[in-house]
Amino acid sequence: MKEKEDTLNKPYVVEYYYKTRWGYADEFVRLYKKNHEPILKKQIEMGRILRLSLVRPRLHATEDGRWDFRVTIVWKNIQMTDDGFDEHKLAVEMFPDQETFRKEEQRRFEILAGHWDLPVVEMESGE
Repeated sequence: MKEKEDTLNKPYVVEYYYKTRWGYADEFVRLYKKNHEPILKKQIEMGRILRLSLVRPRLHATEDGRWDFRVTIVWKNIQMTDDGFDEHKLAVEMFPDQETFRKEEQRRFEILAGHWDLPVVEMESGE
């Protein structure tokens, strides 16, 4: 039981991978940074997220293994990912022009060829 409690109170790391249709990676990143990243940064201020990192690969991979953009979020704990937090309400507060916001978010997902979320755990050296 203690092990489960410790796991629930530890930071929870998820890598979010985005694969865009060819030629649309820059547009995706621009829309992401304009509309979604500020919402995540606000959650850092709120204490829900501990760290946020954004990376893209330096070189290309095979098509089946290709991704264009990775967001790594270190959540305060696993409960932060499923606690009923209303991100939509936050978006409405932060982006009063909801019509533009919705259109741009729809576009951001239209240009994706793939997206997957990968929770990860840190391992001790030698495991």
